[in-house]
Amino acid sequence: MKTMSNAKRKILITGADGFIGSHLTEQLLEQGYLVKALSYYNSFNNWGWLENIKETRNLEIITGDVRDPHFCQHVAKKIDIIFHLAALIAIPYSYIAPDSYIDTNIKGTLNICQAAKENGVSRVLVTSTSEVYGTAKYVPIDENHPKQPQSPYSASKIAADAMALSFYNAFNLPVVLVRPFNTYGPRQSARAVIPTIITQIANGKRKINLGDLSPTRDFNYVNDICNGFNLLSRCDAAIGQEINIASNTEISVYDLSRMIAEMMNVEVEFVEDEQRIRPKNSEVFRLNGDNTKLRSLVGYEPKYTLRDGLKETIKWFTNSENLKKYKADIYNV
Repeated sequence: MKTMSNAKRKILITGADGFIGSHLTEQLLEQGYLVKALSYYNSFNNWGWLENIKETRNLEIITGDVRDPHFCQHVAKKIDIIFHLAALIAIPYSYIAPDSYIDTNIKGTLNICQAAKENGVSRVLVTSTSEVYGTAKYVPIDENHPKQPQSPYSASKIAADAMALSFYNAFNLPVVLVRPFNTYGPRQSARAVIPTIITQIANGKRKINLGDLSPTRDFNYVNDICNGFNLLSRCDAAIGQEINIASNTEISVYDLSRMIAEMMNVEVEFVEDEQRIRPKNSEVFRLNGDNTKLRSLVGYEPKYTLRDGLKETIKWFTNSENLKKYKADIYNV
């Protein structure tokens, strides 16, 4: 594997205040990188999950918005590597407010790529999603699988991916398209299925409201996902490539729910909540990723089994200080 120099580099992480972004920030800081962490601007001066990260002179937290091209030009100055994670990701909200997904996901990616090009950034890792594949036409899903825009969210990410790759093809921008399958772990939004199950159980509910229980997903613990990003950022052969980060396994939502209940030592009933059901043609019924390309490029191997990752996730969410940050009685669109 040919890699970039291991010398200390200046990193920009967009979406650093979010679930994956905050974990990636921590991992890169532990490895001695200089990290500029972008948090979405708000008048409360709240830095999201970055509030939980210990202060260090290697971390600079800034606030702003990737939808502003002038701001992106400013923050990309003197940066070596950009990890672009900033995005709107909630599928149900994309049914209600699709235009906002165009602005953030597509235009935001355009702005970051343009800023990287003009500032001579040496590597741009753009975050895709397994949702771009839609319901599997074959498994395991490799990078050649057709793209299927089954929601406004997935459509916006397909377009963002194409925009990023166009900068590689047209301008030789060193882009790597990183495509995580279903990520889970501490700090994840309660709109995701695993936190939804855990927080309802932890709050004493014994009828657990969920969406369709039949779809299968390929779940990956957040530390493994961050490790995949990290490895790809140092691999020259990854430039211009679309690369899955997946576990090569799948489990149905129903079986996952039973596993979590068993691990939390409770008897519960799972109820399909009508408001959580996607439109028929929009539901992705099967995801099972192929990580062959990732393994061949960087020797990637997941360190966490599903049970190992769930153990860590349950431990975090059932801590009273963490649990009170979530509203288990409200369906989080």
